[in-house]
Amino acid sequence: MLLKPPLPPMEARSVEQIPTEDGWQYEPKWDGFRCIAFRDDEQVYLQSKNGQPFARYFPDVANAVGALAAKQFVADGELVVPVSGALSFDELQLRLHPAASRVAKLAKAHPATYIVFDLLAVKDGSYLKQPLRERRQLLEEFARTSFKSAGNVRLSPATTDLEIARAWFKKTGGDLDGIMAKRLDAAYASGERTAAVKVKQIRTADCVIGGFRYATGARVIGSLLLGLYGEDGLLHHVGFTSAFTKQQRRELTTKFEALKKKPGFTGNAPGGPSRWSTERTGEWEPVDPRIVVEVAYDHFTGGRFRHGTKIVRWRSDKDPRQCTIDQVEHREGKSLKLLQR
Repeated sequence: MLLKPPLPPMEARSVEQIPTEDGWQYEPKWDGFRCIAFRDDEQVYLQSKNGQPFARYFPDVANAVGALAAKQFVADGELVVPVSGALSFDELQLRLHPAASRVAKLAKAHPATYIVFDLLAVKDGSYLKQPLRERRQLLEEFARTSFKSAGNVRLSPATTDLEIARAWFKKTGGDLDGIMAKRLDAAYASGERTAAVKVKQIRTADCVIGGFRYATGARVIGSLLLGLYGEDGLLHHVGFTSAFTKQQRRELTTKFEALKKKPGFTGNAPGGPSRWSTERTGEWEPVDPRIVVEVAYDHFTGGRFRHGTKIVRWRSDKDPRQCTIDQVEHREGKSLKLLQR
């Protein structure tokens, strides 16, 4: 093979709007792990975004790539785990486990799928310098001949139709993490952000402050802990917000230390088992859940905001009991119908 791992994947810079001028190819941005697959006869190597081997965590995908008709190729794509017709990022993260027996059990229960969106090489021919419009044609032909018998290796859709891209963007929040836009005339920019952009749909939700954490090594607030009421009537911890100035931290410390009161969260609380857990997860202070804040977020999955949120405004006009989980629970699964064999 001409191309060998590690190969830095092409990156994308974040923008606020989908590009509308001519010359762009649009693709769904799947909610998974980036993966470059190298196949050289009987040898299969799955590479993570940061250049590390992935096959030990996804033996099912490695076997599927090794069973394809094509014997020598390099492809770029996304690893996802479908569960009950929707993609589960929680199940995906569970695969990163040190015990091979545990990984095998997870793979059997919920096999992963490799969604391919670029073809980088076949045999000794590298496609890195070819424009995307040519690589896409080569990929579609490759998929027609190679993916038919592989249910968990699939072709990601692509379009130059802006209206179709906008329709995909409306599905963001379920299986889709946003929209990718790539220059049709651009080569594969390994390790660079020059040929592609990504657009995520930012949403807002009204949350209750159920507690806070002090900053490391200081007696000022480092983060506020967010809660939402579930159908069970309990306040469940769903994430945090922490983008504060020094002055704001001092003011928030005075405000919320005066509200300290157990239990804070009456349902799921910080410190429980979670893929987001850290050594400081259990160190938090409960407060009387009377303060409501509107926060902006990009993704909600597994009962949590995936990343930290940003405060939009304080909602003194809103009753905490109005802050319910149905604000953020999206109906998932429809986007999987976009995939082709």
